[in-house]
Amino acid sequence: MARKKVSDNLEEDEPELDISSMIDVCFLLLIYFLVTTTIQPREQDLKMSLPAAAPADSVPDLAPMFIKVDKAGIILINTGAEQEQLDADVNNRTLPLLKERLDSYANAARAGGKQPMVQIWADSEAMQQRVIDVLNCLASAKVQSVTFTDLVDK
Repeated sequence: MARKKVSDNLEEDEPELDISSMIDVCFLLLIYFLVTTTIQPREQDLKMSLPAAAPADSVPDLAPMFIKVDKAGIILINTGAEQEQLDADVNNRTLPLLKERLDSYANAARAGGKQPMVQIWADSEAMQQRVIDVLNCLASAKVQSVTFTDLVDK
């Protein structure tokens, strides 16, 4: 009887890729990016009072600042003859002129011991991102008493 030589199985000699260290590096990168990201405040963190169905009985101590967002995205403050156009560039989302006015209004109100109040009127055809930009300016000026209104002079 002839002996047959049993050959070694060559398929078992294929090299394997050890990915355990790559998984560790991926988790370390994930943890690094989670820790180093900054969390920006959301618009819903701004405390806001919604308009009431009926006007309030008491008159506020400080006249509120009126901000109007028209359908073209132009930001206006005040009403009537005192109405003034501030930020007309819809591509500039930082609203520098409005931010400057809000800071001075809020500082003057706080210096007098009063809470700054703002009323916002937004056109129904206005871009909602523009209204969000106004809310972000209010949050940066730390104005917490904000009301959306439908009262505007004709």
